[in-house]
Amino acid sequence: MKKGTLTLFISATLVLAPAYLAHAQKQATIPRIGVLYLGAPHSNPNFDVFVQGLRELGYIDGKNILIEYRYAEGKEDRLPELATELVRLKVDAIFTAGTPALFALKQATKTIPIVFFSTSDPIGTGVVASLAHPGGNITGMSGLASDLWPKRLELLKEIFPKLSRVAMLWNKGNAGMALEAKATQEVAGPLGVALQDRGVKDSNELEVVFAVMTKDRPDAFLALVDPVLISYRKRILDFLAKNRLPAIFQSSDWVEAGGLISYGPSYPDLYRRAAVQMDKILKGTKPADIPVEQPTKFELVINLKAAKQIGLTIPDSVLFRADKVIK
Repeated sequence: MKKGTLTLFISATLVLAPAYLAHAQKQATIPRIGVLYLGAPHSNPNFDVFVQGLRELGYIDGKNILIEYRYAEGKEDRLPELATELVRLKVDAIFTAGTPALFALKQATKTIPIVFFSTSDPIGTGVVASLAHPGGNITGMSGLASDLWPKRLELLKEIFPKLSRVAMLWNKGNAGMALEAKATQEVAGPLGVALQDRGVKDSNELEVVFAVMTKDRPDAFLALVDPVLISYRKRILDFLAKNRLPAIFQSSDWVEAGGLISYGPSYPDLYRRAAVQMDKILKGTKPADIPVEQPTKFELVINLKAAKQIGLTIPDSVLFRADKVIK
């Protein structure tokens, strides 16, 4: 290299070096959060609500925050590996949904802050010490799933006064769903409803359950929804429509996808509030000092198109109470 060219190169390097260093320092200060989910990408639209909630608080992915997504594609045995991967990336905080993913994270780290959404009882599953004082590195949103099943069964009884047998589908591999299934069984008896336990572990068992339900037909159907059942949603809804079975769900997205009726907390509201909790953590608040929040907004959603498809008339007394009716 000629002397003049070398001099120019050195001069340019000295001029540009501070800019490169400043850019690198800026990149280093951008917080990173991990997202761990048992299901597949885009299978839970509420994750988009969580990201939108962050955006409303000023966090733009790729600009002033980086989000690392990890999906287990319905394979629960992959969760520990993915949780460990996020820990190795040294993310500043992690958001997750569902008890299995939360358990994997709890085993992987005792220091990285975790914000969760779970329909299961976070105290009963041992996730937190109490709602007011969660302790440790975990806080989040509880969907009060077990507490709401009496109301859902009452709605079914109001629609079908002679209701006596209800098939209950749930993921047997999810410890949180096991607690929820037990709680649902306990409230069914006093309401005069016999629950047919139709727990499954995988898609093969789901087909077996479909065959059993075809032969031993229940009066109605309910699903204890988790990421695994979400991945089976189309198959479940197709089976219900084909067999003209009325069904009730926890979240409105099942009704919007073709299900009959749902009653439960507003999941988008809970995911948006989870973004607020994440904001507090990124600003320095410890998870132990952020109480686990419960739903404040509940929705009754009815799909009249689905009702017509299975030849069902929804009583006016139920329709009048609906927050949303799909026609």
